[in-house]
Amino acid sequence: MRRILLGTGRWLDRQRQAARRRRRLPAHLQVAEQGEDWAQRFVQEMGWTVVARNYRRKGGRGEIDLVAVDGNTLVFVEVKTRSSAEFGSPERAVHRAKEKLISRTAEEYLRMADLSGMPLRFDVVSLVMGDETKVEYLRDAF
Repeated sequence: MRRILLGTGRWLDRQRQAARRRRRLPAHLQVAEQGEDWAQRFVQEMGWTVVARNYRRKGGRGEIDLVAVDGNTLVFVEVKTRSSAEFGSPERAVHRAKEKLISRTAEEYLRMADLSGMPLRFDVVSLVMGDETKVEYLRDAF
């Protein structure tokens, strides 16, 4: 049996919402958080279990927006959100260097959670927020 670290739940979501109200975030970070909230609901509606959100590497660069379990597969989800598509689609921001950084962060997460050998994949959720939110889900993005 594999041990999964539970890091996100309704309680944690309420705490984040309260913290957001207490601090003033720049507009671009507010858009990013809204996108992550949306993506979390999206994967949960697909039946996945979200086990971590905004996982950061210890002492360094690298963050994974969502870590979820889909069946017996651990899924690392990168969420890219924009307020418009004026400068291209959000998923274009997931370039080779970003993929490498996410992969290294995922390796650390696997070691920390003692999940080596578990099937995994990397997905991207791309959102353009506006009057109508446009969503693109890229399974096995890299």
